[in-house]
Amino acid sequence: MVEAMETIIQGKSLETWLATCPVLKDIISLRPTFWINPDKKSFIPGGTEVGVSRADVEDAADRLERFRPLLAEAFEETAPVQGEIESPLQQIPVMQKELSSRYHCSAGTLYVKLDSHLPISGSIKARGGIYEILKFAETTAINYGLLKLKDNYKKLLSPECRELFGKYSIVVGSTGNLGLSIGIISIALGFSVTVHMSADAKQWKKDKLRSLGVNVVEHDADYSVAVAQGRAEAEADSHCHFVDDEASKDLFLGYAVAGERLKRQFAERAIVVDATHPLFVYLPCGVGGGPGGITYGLKLAFGDNVHCFFGEPTQAPAMLVGLATGLHDTVSATDFGVVNKTIADGLAVSRPSGFVSRIMQHLLAGVFTVNDKEMYRLLTLFWRCEKICLEPSALVGFSGYSRVKAVLESVPGAEQQHASHLVWATGGSMVPELVWQDYNRQGKKYLVHPG
Repeated sequence: MVEAMETIIQGKSLETWLATCPVLKDIISLRPTFWINPDKKSFIPGGTEVGVSRADVEDAADRLERFRPLLAEAFEETAPVQGEIESPLQQIPVMQKELSSRYHCSAGTLYVKLDSHLPISGSIKARGGIYEILKFAETTAINYGLLKLKDNYKKLLSPECRELFGKYSIVVGSTGNLGLSIGIISIALGFSVTVHMSADAKQWKKDKLRSLGVNVVEHDADYSVAVAQGRAEAEADSHCHFVDDEASKDLFLGYAVAGERLKRQFAERAIVVDATHPLFVYLPCGVGGGPGGITYGLKLAFGDNVHCFFGEPTQAPAMLVGLATGLHDTVSATDFGVVNKTIADGLAVSRPSGFVSRIMQHLLAGVFTVNDKEMYRLLTLFWRCEKICLEPSALVGFSGYSRVKAVLESVPGAEQQHASHLVWATGGSMVPELVWQDYNRQGKKYLVHPG
């Protein structure tokens, strides 16, 4: 570790930071930690947010409805649900019993939201990523007089529209799953696509994209560099649309639509969410767009009766550092000596989205961190209990529930046995069998030898 007195971060010595922001001691030591947000406030739509509103989310939901005929036509797996991109909600009593036994936590009812099994791209990025490209396609076609809002959107699959889209390129920087969603939908519509991949991106994701005709540019650097390179490329081409994972309002809104949809799923199951039946949600977090958008959507749906927590790798605590220091995107975990190296490729981010971090400042209940060994253990436990394959980053939320005592203490008056707990599983169904088996072998090893 660098000597404390020699390290100056944003005008303060490391010694001063450690004295004024105690959670940094755990962060720097790579100890899993649980941080309660002292700035959380009562939710007032249009009050604490930065540049987003309920009307924006409703507009995004309406747009996705217009695209359902196109999606049902272009992606056969969505045909049975008429082109809706949505994931199952599942109660998981066996996993809950296992967690209660291992971690001495027992509270409420535990559910999982299987965004790992979203159609088209098999991760949470099938929400925001696909939505942004659909909106760009709609806007472009309308501007050229090829589409009206009342049209059947299957029209966008016509040769005439594909010829138009072929004149445009899509560029994105990604650690993996966002690139997959952007690449799959963009190619399907006829756009050319370039995905700048960070060093953390898994080989199978790069191979999948290349097999579809996507131009994959690999960087021997972290996520921020991949995004910066993508942004620079797009700025040089007026016919290029850059998907900015660090600052995109469209990505955020695509994720936020999930709030009302989850509320509908809860209503169908007669699951009550109110002051005496609170909902606790655990969301894996990288740069923050996906979990941030969903948190905002959940707040619109359930107000102060939902409490959202972000989970991050101990070696990539981007949002935790940004929120705990109050510096948002002007600081990186690497500034405090944390090396961005984790098995959770989708979460391998050192600097949070400033756009999202500022919105979360008053909405988020807290942030917890998880090490790689724990992700592996949880992956194997979940498979044994529920026979569902997830990728390591998607297991992070279970570590939040395992610390349920601290979760409940963070919300005064929360009724322990009347609460619903929801782990948002963000990816996994597209992971190749051999890759997943390797993950599972690691999980078995760490279950036997915790180390």
